[in-house]
Amino acid sequence: MGEATDKLKAAANKAAGAVKEGIGNATDNDKLVAEGKAQKAKGTAQDVAGSVKGALGDKV
Repeated sequence: MGEATDKLKAAANKAAGAVKEGIGNATDNDKLVAEGKAQKAKGTAQDVAGSVKGALGDKV
């Protein structure tokens, strides 16, 4: 996967995580809040991976 693909997946995971976290907070669902936070963290990791690939020319 290239830099752009990783960044797109990162954005999708961050957005989905934020939605889950928001719904979890609104409904007092701690499990959903935790899932949202985990998904946002996954998105952040994907974003970093995309940045590294961009810096190294997608060779990683």
